[in-house]
Amino acid sequence: RQIWHCFGGCSKGGDVFKFVMEIESIDFGDALRLLAKKAGVELKGQSSPEYKKWQTERQRLFEVCELATKFFETQLESSKTGKEAKKYFLDRGINEESIKKWRLGYAPDTWQGLSDFLQSRNYRPQEIKNAGLGLSSEKGSFYDRFRGRIIFPVFDLNSQVVGFGGRIFKNKDSKEVAKYVNTPQTLIYDKSRILYGIDKAKIEIRKKDSCILVEGYTDLIMVSQAGFENVVATSGTALTPFQLNILKRYSDNLLTAFDMDIAGSAATKRGIDLAQSYDFNIKVITMPQGLDPADLILKNPKEWQERINDAKSIMDFYFESAFNQFDKSSAEGKKEIVKFILPLIKKIPNRIIQSHWLSDLSKKLQIKEEVIEAEMRKIKVSDSEIMEPKKKTEIITPKSRKELLEERLALLIIKSPELIKIVEEEKLEKVSEPIKNILIQIKTKLKEGGRINTDFFNKEDIDTFNKLALKSEIEEVEEKEMESELYYCLREILMIEIKNRLDQISWEIKKAEEEKDSKKIEELTKKFNKLVQEKCQI
Repeated sequence: RQIWHCFGGCSKGGDVFKFVMEIESIDFGDALRLLAKKAGVELKGQSSPEYKKWQTERQRLFEVCELATKFFETQLESSKTGKEAKKYFLDRGINEESIKKWRLGYAPDTWQGLSDFLQSRNYRPQEIKNAGLGLSSEKGSFYDRFRGRIIFPVFDLNSQVVGFGGRIFKNKDSKEVAKYVNTPQTLIYDKSRILYGIDKAKIEIRKKDSCILVEGYTDLIMVSQAGFENVVATSGTALTPFQLNILKRYSDNLLTAFDMDIAGSAATKRGIDLAQSYDFNIKVITMPQGLDPADLILKNPKEWQERINDAKSIMDFYFESAFNQFDKSSAEGKKEIVKFILPLIKKIPNRIIQSHWLSDLSKKLQIKEEVIEAEMRKIKVSDSEIMEPKKKTEIITPKSRKELLEERLALLIIKSPELIKIVEEEKLEKVSEPIKNILIQIKTKLKEGGRINTDFFNKEDIDTFNKLALKSEIEEVEEKEMESELYYCLREILMIEIKNRLDQISWEIKKAEEEKDSKKIEELTKKFNKLVQEKCQI
């Protein structure tokens, strides 16, 4: 706040709201409410009656969902069938601690058990319906959406319950009833923007610099319980731009435990394609036939660890799948392999990586690379386009991991300026502009004990500072963790810098080897080894 006020805040109110809407993946009303709360401003007087009504309705829906969660939890612990449902969880390997952590519950097999409870707490049937918990029949009767089901509450980034997933339990007519029932779209729940478990996983994803993706609630709970807390679930839907933008804040690396065979889900493939277009590094955890992560962990936790260690890059997985399915020695087999793999290569946004896989395909099939390139040119652009939402303004341009770490570093220092004293000047040089300019200015002015001056900043520097200062006001970071997180950000930035230099030198060594320049190879090798030593000392 100290620096924020020195700079005079953001220059354009509209930009502030747009920024908050983007970084938090929320709409204008939520951005207004969030900023007002952080600023200690009560939204009244100038607020329209419509906005007040909207704000109250949202708050009531959060309350309804929280009360419903408590109701389901109590039913699991106290009712006769609920205890049987709890035994089902325990038999599946979900322990008592996880049941409490994920607030699992049971919806009684009655028409109005939950509705009666909520109405006794002064919530109207329409509010229960708006929360996705009640339904109206054609005859006008009102009844519960979730009946006779085990319940998985779904949380937003702030660990507020926004929806539910209900799995059928002990229903004799289960063949005619959907296995899962989920909360529909509501004012507080949008399935395309929700990742189950992200509220509990986000810190671990950042620490481990990787995220494990699974499909179901039980898979996620078992994976997390097994010690892999950097896990989220898509709840059976294809990955969306909104979900990927959230994940991009924490890591560029995804490990999928989806069904990824050639004949697998088209929606899954679209999600993977979309993640590739966002420049994620994707690996596939291959599963034994007929087992999902929850089954494998229950059967053999060590094998789950081994399969994570042996995860293949997405393109290695696609290559292996295609070459196992078709005969590369026959003309027809080569045609089918090319037909499957070439569109996937064309979808790779990075031309260097794309060239690598074209070369690899050429060698494996023993077909000239120019022939394969000619075939790839025949693929229509539309074949490799990634589906995007209609409102392109809602899509946040994905940032690299280094950019995200640099922003986090700056955010911490803006939040607690004295932290800049422990950042050595040579390390600041590794940070990209304009954040480097901002941090150097802060360091200089704190040394001098003077007021921070924006005169030395260009428009880009000021805009960046304003956005980071605003985000520092919104985000809550525990004071005791700030210094350790700052060191973590610095270390990771330096590691990325060294890795990039090592990659460049490796490429130069390869080129020197092709040119048989032994002197250059020796010089480059010394540089390479020196950088490796630096990396080990960080």
